[in-house]
Amino acid sequence: MIELFSKRAHALKASEIRELLKLVQSPDMISFAGGLPNPKTFPGEELKEIVPDVISRHGRSALQYGVTEGIPQLRDGIVEWMKRENVELTRENILITSGSQQGLDLVGRIFIDPEDPVILGAPSYLGAISAFGTLEPNLISIPLDDDGLQVEILEDKLPRMRNRGSIPKMVYTVPTFQNPAGVTMSLKRRKKLIDLSYEFDFAIIEDNPYSELRYTGDPIPTLISLDQERVVYLGTFSKIFAPGLRMAWLAGPHQIINKLTLAKQATDLCSPAFNQFILYEFMERGHLQPHITEIKELYSGKRKVMLDEMKEQMPEGMEWTKPEGGMFLWATVPCHIDTQEMFPKALEKKVAYVAGTAFHADGGGQNSMRINFSYSSDDEIKEGVDRLSTVVREEMSRVSC
Repeated sequence: MIELFSKRAHALKASEIRELLKLVQSPDMISFAGGLPNPKTFPGEELKEIVPDVISRHGRSALQYGVTEGIPQLRDGIVEWMKRENVELTRENILITSGSQQGLDLVGRIFIDPEDPVILGAPSYLGAISAFGTLEPNLISIPLDDDGLQVEILEDKLPRMRNRGSIPKMVYTVPTFQNPAGVTMSLKRRKKLIDLSYEFDFAIIEDNPYSELRYTGDPIPTLISLDQERVVYLGTFSKIFAPGLRMAWLAGPHQIINKLTLAKQATDLCSPAFNQFILYEFMERGHLQPHITEIKELYSGKRKVMLDEMKEQMPEGMEWTKPEGGMFLWATVPCHIDTQEMFPKALEKKVAYVAGTAFHADGGGQNSMRINFSYSSDDEIKEGVDRLSTVVREEMSRVSC
């Protein structure tokens, strides 16, 4: 029956990271590959109290189908939560989704036609490349540096695209502690990106999973706080609450949220009301902010251990980002070493990463890798960096420029 598949089905590819995680399950493997929150951060004690209360207080609603937009209580709670970022919304500007990945899928469905130009970073979040790629757009990569997406390069490219009649419908970005690179877009570039969105009439898709996880430096305003007309915002509770509940949200202009809601109705009708009530009660009881503080304390220490070990053990010529927050750093190796080809050798040493090619829609990133520091224990980070440095040194001695 394979011959009955649609062209779109034939184009589907497995997530490189999801497939990779299947390979690194042995107990002696140290994996820097996943983007997994640390299980120590899961609020099990609070949920032991909340879950029975949800059944007793909200059971008739929590166990029933819900409205597609999400339960009003949670949407109102998110409105209040986003006021901390100086964003003034109403519940009509919020759509609850089953994880940010569903949000990316919905955004792609309402904006992208085949061959449409879509701008994203190089590197960029693999989930976005996957979600948008199934819709057959023309994915156009703009490189990143330590200040995030190089908006100056985009500014230079857009007039030429307009002359060819191929202005992008949207620019996708993870501006704060970007996945995979860990870098943060400067305020100057954020403002310039918004200016360009008006000049060239495109939407900005701001994916913001990590901004609550800042360990050093000063916060930078979100794009949606700078402009609520051009920005569609994706937020998630997976990194600050519990990924297993799959709770996330989209925020944006009412007419866009309406269209996203229709797209969601065709996908799953509604996100689980039971999970929404659990999250609502967690927020309503004042647990979320103290919980984030605990997460930051744990991850900040892990980040320091990772950066200290990288500095101590990695060979000269290897470079990496020094993120002020989030869960990842991005490392590059010299002499055009191919980290995809090097990966099996890392597995032999019982250490794993994600090769940089997975995060490049344009096929680049051969000499780079994403490294996660949130999941492993401190001792595993130290041992894992030691193993990885051995692999890199051996490869550098074997491959010349």
